[in-house]
Amino acid sequence: MVNKKHTRYASFLSDITLLIQDEHDEISVLANVSAALKETFDFFWVGFYLVKEKEGSAPQLYLGPFQGPTACYRIGFGRGVCGSAWQQRQTLVVPDVEEFPDHIACSSLSRSEIVVPIFNNANDVVGVLDIDSTELSTFDDIDRRYLEQLCQLLTNNLF
Repeated sequence: MVNKKHTRYASFLSDITLLIQDEHDEISVLANVSAALKETFDFFWVGFYLVKEKEGSAPQLYLGPFQGPTACYRIGFGRGVCGSAWQQRQTLVVPDVEEFPDHIACSSLSRSEIVVPIFNNANDVVGVLDIDSTELSTFDDIDRRYLEQLCQLLTNNLF
């Protein structure tokens, strides 16, 4: 029997591919992807943080397009789940955010989280996709696999 989550993600990726295929404006695409993820899966918070270097300071993740409650504006390299995924250059699945060292609590309602780094064609991390749930252990390897495919699609289309 095919997993229901697998089927939803496969359909989502097909739809999102068509939605973004002819659009190359970063903010527009990321905004629609955030909205589509939130609407399709009813996640608590879905959004992007983008690596930016402001004059005179080290690069940080800056809040990009998102859907959900207000969020942190900036996250440092190696800080929290987002900064750690950036530093480690890999997807992080956190079943219980309370158990993650240095977790940054933008909302006390967030209980579990997945963060997927986004790479450019030079293999530099240019941002992360961050998704939060109000329930423990929401995310698994199915989420990881499909969200990594989504981020690869974004790389191919935008970065």
